Amino acid sequence: MKMFRKMKKSRQLYLLLLPSLIYLGVMCYAPMYGIVIAFFDYIPAVGLQGSKFIGLDNFARFFDSYYFGMLIKNTLGISLYSLVVNTIVPIILALLINEVKNAKFKKAVQTISYAPYFVSVVVVVGMCYSFLDPDTGVINSIIEMFGGESITFMGENTWFKTVYVLSGLWQGAGWWAIIYIATLSGVDPSLHEAASIDGAGRLQRIWHINIPALVPTIVTLFIMSVGSIMSVGFEKVYLMQNQMNIQSSDIIATYAYRVGLGSATKDFGFATAVGLFNTVVNLVLLISANYVSKKTTEESLW
Repeated sequence: MKMFRKMKKSRQLYLLLLPSLIYLGVMCYAPMYGIVIAFFDYIPAVGLQGSKFIGLDNFARFFDSYYFGMLIKNTLGISLYSLVVNTIVPIILALLINEVKNAKFKKAVQTISYAPYFVSVVVVVGMCYSFLDPDTGVINSIIEMFGGESITFMGENTWFKTVYVLSGLWQGAGWWAIIYIATLSGVDPSLHEAASIDGAGRLQRIWHINIPALVPTIVTLFIMSVGSIMSVGFEKVYLMQNQMNIQSSDIIATYAYRVGLGSATKDFGFATAVGLFNTVVNLVLLISANYVSKKTTEESLW
């Protein structure tokens, strides 16, 4: 009863929250009923009731398939590479921007750095193909200018992960740095003044004042990133993927799409099982990362 009295007292706030709750319920939670397809040999023409229940057979097929090891390796490889780069670089960028004293120059750098975030993924991939073209691309022209040989960046397995991560870094580093800059803006200036009086240099103040202030934000964002480590961006990988680099670009998301919708024999049950496996792994990683963080740094999401 006490809870209902509090809700009645703040009913205007709950009314404002209601549209978001309805959206989550309809668009996020209601479709989760579809995960039961993973346990059926699902045939769209007869529906779920007419399809045969096969239990965990779809999962067993996936674990025993030739692609399983490669998909896990590629998905984790791209995710971990991206996680490290896209965590460290935005922090460094935020620390550097925070040290700029000229307000106009600081705003200009911020605007230029986060502007690429609003560029469409399709355009970014098109830019990669254009700039990295082995014949006319500006990157290969520079390599040849210094006596090197042209490289087929978009067609070699060894280069796929690097192109994916660095193009993503260019697009998102400035945007991600905004969060850290906002955190640094809340640091008490008197701490820096006191440290300067005690003889601390700029690097010492960054190390002992700014970085500790960023730790809670870093931990929170890191936990959230770990929770989606198996969910590599499908759209970008799919657009960058071709027959020459598929050995390093084929991930769980693209494989699930291919077997579920991209092939002539659409296996919806198997594709759903692959996607459900991906989601469960992400959930386990999120809970584990949150637990470890809570025990080691006392910072966590819950």
